[in-house]
Amino acid sequence: MAFQGKKLINNPDDVVTEFIEGLVETYPGLQYLDGFPQIKVVLRADVERGAYDKVAVISGGGSGHEPAHAGFVGPGMLTAAVSGDVFASPPVDSILAAIRAVTGPMGCLLIVKNYTGDRLNFGLAAEQAKSEGYKMEMVIVGDDCALPPPRGITGRRGLAGTVLVHKVAGAAADAGLSLADVAAEAKHASEVVGTMGVALSVCTLPGQVTSDRLSPKQMELGLGIHGEPGVAVVELQPVDVVVEHVLKQILSQYLPITRGSNAVLLINGLGATPIMELMIAARKAVPELQLEYGIAVDRVYTGTLMTSLDMAGLSITIMKSDENILKRLDAPTKAPAWPVGSEGNRPPAKFPVPVPPSPSMKDDEILTQPQELSKQGCILEAAIEASATEIINLKDSLNEWDNKVGDGDCGTTMYRGATAILEDMKKRYPMNDAAGTINEIGATIRRVMGGTSGILYDILFKAAYASLKQSRTVTANEWADALEASVAAVSKYGGASAGYRTMLDALIPASTVLKQRLKAGEDPVTAFIASSEAASAGAESTKQMQAKAGRSSYIAPDLLASIPDPGAMAAAAWYRAAALAVKNKLHGSKT
Repeated sequence: MAFQGKKLINNPDDVVTEFIEGLVETYPGLQYLDGFPQIKVVLRADVERGAYDKVAVISGGGSGHEPAHAGFVGPGMLTAAVSGDVFASPPVDSILAAIRAVTGPMGCLLIVKNYTGDRLNFGLAAEQAKSEGYKMEMVIVGDDCALPPPRGITGRRGLAGTVLVHKVAGAAADAGLSLADVAAEAKHASEVVGTMGVALSVCTLPGQVTSDRLSPKQMELGLGIHGEPGVAVVELQPVDVVVEHVLKQILSQYLPITRGSNAVLLINGLGATPIMELMIAARKAVPELQLEYGIAVDRVYTGTLMTSLDMAGLSITIMKSDENILKRLDAPTKAPAWPVGSEGNRPPAKFPVPVPPSPSMKDDEILTQPQELSKQGCILEAAIEASATEIINLKDSLNEWDNKVGDGDCGTTMYRGATAILEDMKKRYPMNDAAGTINEIGATIRRVMGGTSGILYDILFKAAYASLKQSRTVTANEWADALEASVAAVSKYGGASAGYRTMLDALIPASTVLKQRLKAGEDPVTAFIASSEAASAGAESTKQMQAKAGRSSYIAPDLLASIPDPGAMAAAAWYRAAALAVKNKLHGSKT
């Protein structure tokens, strides 16, 4: 039976910022940008903005993996780390703030774990930084060896092997190499590393219940670091048997390591594993590699480096080593989680954000007088309010579905966006300007929603705005064109299309039916209602789909059966609510 998880925290929404505050109080070589809560960036205290004479190395991702990534900031490793909310990719503005804060004339390398949200957000930030004149490179790490290729467009997940790539890149940058050479060394390291995880328990997100997916006598093989289900649930085995299985899996499929090769071994705790158990695993892994596989183990790192909150379990990482990789791994670093001791004078904990985020409407431009709404403004207001309210009411159901097929936070993420929209709409949305309102919704989402959902919805609303702003008067056909443009943009940048088990499986049918009905001369409201029914049917159809994008693509098809995609259900819900609100506003009736 599921039960409320016990944690030593205050407000669950503040865990990331309070972690960062404690981190910089503990280690005097670190600072954070004074941009809480939207911007959560830890950086080296000794790097002067714009004057850093070496390549800046930046990584990051969702929080919940501590000490990664902020714990690896320091000379000889990362120059800065960007944190998102728990298990949610950091927003583009946070990544840009980090780039601007530490990047000098030598340029910047972004090291990104292979998750869709991280690739999108870091990629967009890199492109923006390039347009501002920064030299940028990006290396994506996908070291997961649990899942057999191919996995649709998603690819292998980034796991604890990313930390070794951090060390190689950071040491290369510290040695004064060029951006191209640092990126080349990081890319090479990412191509010769493999990881697989084993869990004894499922992690508990702050403020949520603990999953009962694993019984006391079960363990899970090949799970991800966001608590998503692994490739198999098996009976609990002795650690020696587990180590043998994991090493065989890593070495049999992915790594170019053969008998006579050299390697580095990392035994990593996932959050709630005692160091005793990690050392027991290390004691088995080293002779297993040497005697059974003929691989010389040059270095062994054992400890808690990349976690999944409070998950009990471990991951094993193997990296093929050579003289240069060993040189980089052995190079000195003051990154606290590598680990090193703390020393030196304590600088101020906070550092000002170089360029503050720029929402589409500045705070001093917030509407001070109530708007006299036009008829179209009243309809738009009713549709937005109904959509947001529906998402708020659906929070628990979305989280429940996502607990089974993803990382369990879809409802929480969507709820965060919906509540912010309701808050912002009364004071900053120009309801009489449809295009302007859609643009402001995008700005709200970008500010408060993290992860893949946040950036995809930001893209969706920005594309709709670009379509709508071309028209003086927004008619039903213009709305249909905007929806079509939005769907195309999400598909283009997210990589998914119909049948991939994503929110597009609700929005594509909706767009198609809306265009068809309007072209046939049907009443716009009737067409809107029909298209919302198509959205709901499309979302329900995801129960029979095999995932080809997002974290669900890592999960066995039989575990997905009969469970709808949470993103598709959310999209269908707000779209349907909007359609019914418009009908009620115009016709004064409900269905």
